[in-house]
Amino acid sequence: MKSVFNKSTLSFLGLLMMLCCSCAVRQRVKTDTAGKPTPEPANIVAKIGDYVITKEELKKKLMAELVPRRDEYDYNRKAGPVDANTVLMKMVAEKAMVIEARRKNYLEDESIRDSLKRFKEKKLVNLLLGAYLKDKITVTETEIDEKIKTNPKLKRIRAKAMLQRTKAGKLVNQFYSEIYKKFNAQKLSVNFPKVVRIHRRLLLYPKEPQKMRWIRVNQVRNELTPEEKNIVLATYDNGKVTLKDWFDALCQIAPPSRPRDLNTAKGVERLLDSVLRTPIFVAEAKSRGLDKDESLLKQIRKREDEKLLSKIMREKVKDIENPPTEEQIVAYFNENKKEFGTPETLKIDQIWCQNIETARKVKAELDSGKDFKSVRQEYSLEKKGRPFNTYPSYEGVFFKDLWKAEPNEIVGPVKGFYRKGVKWRIVKILEKKPGKVKEYTSDMKGNVKMKMQNEQREAILEKYRNELLKKYPYEIYAERIKDIDPLDIP
Repeated sequence: MKSVFNKSTLSFLGLLMMLCCSCAVRQRVKTDTAGKPTPEPANIVAKIGDYVITKEELKKKLMAELVPRRDEYDYNRKAGPVDANTVLMKMVAEKAMVIEARRKNYLEDESIRDSLKRFKEKKLVNLLLGAYLKDKITVTETEIDEKIKTNPKLKRIRAKAMLQRTKAGKLVNQFYSEIYKKFNAQKLSVNFPKVVRIHRRLLLYPKEPQKMRWIRVNQVRNELTPEEKNIVLATYDNGKVTLKDWFDALCQIAPPSRPRDLNTAKGVERLLDSVLRTPIFVAEAKSRGLDKDESLLKQIRKREDEKLLSKIMREKVKDIENPPTEEQIVAYFNENKKEFGTPETLKIDQIWCQNIETARKVKAELDSGKDFKSVRQEYSLEKKGRPFNTYPSYEGVFFKDLWKAEPNEIVGPVKGFYRKGVKWRIVKILEKKPGKVKEYTSDMKGNVKMKMQNEQREAILEKYRNELLKKYPYEIYAERIKDIDPLDIP
């Protein structure tokens, strides 16, 4: 039996290194075993079905809604009003969509089922190997020295990581050999010629013509018969590897990196050896009860919700009306010319500050005549900052504060979006260019059409969310969200 790394093993080793009036807004009260009222935990801000939304989740989502999405095709996008209640209602409605998707049995969708299977297996393998390798990988200083001798350019931390990876690989292969025997794994070579023939058929004679010659996921789902999908290529105690499993694994490999010898039984077996590792590791993980791990179950539930939400949203908008006509596109453009013209543009330089006190100090030093670059070097969170152009869609709710200033004016302290949060900054306005309206040209058609369809999709989804909020009872704890403001920073 030949042992090779597959994606799950390598993945582990890499890790190693709106308020609706029809809804009653109230504090729900439960009772304990003694019959005394016990309020919901204070961090819960909404409930629907068996889902709860916490204050921390709301804050994170609210910030995500506020942070601009830097779309090179929509520089003019203005930041709309965003408040905690509006965002929370959307979150509740999305939970309702997930509940509806579960009711419709969308988890039985083959693409969702396959994706969740891979996700769960990957997590189980990581849990298993993490537990197995714990405290087993030791690297001495002497070993590091010897490794560096083979390549003097290696840093010690890099040399240590390479040694750890090598040792982990050997241990994992040894572990796999043991559990391979433990689960009585057997390969059914009699079926390998069938794989060769089916692989050739999908590769050379797809039902749907395609420019690039490689097997795609939808072929595996749609062109294999149920009998073909269930052809057994290997067995192990209480489990099996089928032709579909083999093809699913193949499709996870980027086409340029796929084996070139799958037209031979030997090539089929070689890939099967790799495919087998995951289910064998998973079988061992389950035998140890790792599939009951509470953290894992939460991760799986979260991934299910993400897949279900995406699926039900696609289903709801898939029958969107026919694409707009040329006349409709031109009419929409003429009604929204400012959104497609040259945006208001500011050229700025800035100093990001740790807190308001630092920002005030920076402003005072600049007002006293100190050089902007030298002050940045001393105080800024980003030492290598340089002037750049910024737009309404880049600055979001903060653009209007910057636009009030004039060229050569130093503004601040003012807030800005810094990475995934908000920080104080001092901004120097270098240039200021008003936006310009453009007339319609044919090269604008794609952007105008995209914006029209996005608005149509959002309108459909908003209507659907409101329908589901009437269908599924929910609760909002309004008093717990009234003071939430992610832009409020020290």
